[in-house]
Amino acid sequence: MTSGGYSGTPLIRKLGIQPGMKVMLVNAPPDYFQLLGEDISGQVVKSGAADLVHLFAIKAAVLREEFSRLISEMPSNTIIWISWYKKASRLPTDINEDLIRDIVLPLDWVDIKVCSVSEQWSGLKIVKRKAAR
Repeated sequence: MTSGGYSGTPLIRKLGIQPGMKVMLVNAPPDYFQLLGEDISGQVVKSGAADLVHLFAIKAAVLREEFSRLISEMPSNTIIWISWYKKASRLPTDINEDLIRDIVLPLDWVDIKVCSVSEQWSGLKIVKRKAAR
């Protein structure tokens, strides 16, 4: 599926990935570029600053650890998408939107958009609170 869910909007557009952006993928599924509908491997960075990070997590403990690490390493204007298994996927996870907010809000990050990433994954767009940048 290249639409990244049900809306028909390509996932790459939903996520706001533009040509030239540095993108970091954390725990991304093997079919990530297929989900995006585009091969952006030339934009993917393994370390250093990124314009956009897409973090996939199925365990809250891993999410907490990875999010803390990312915000300590990334510039405050980095966009972070957090993806977790949808409830409808019936795949085991202890993550939902409320838990993500419980993790990010106390650290001065806020969620500003939600989207369907695939049949299995949801995504929440997280940015640093403007007053804290």
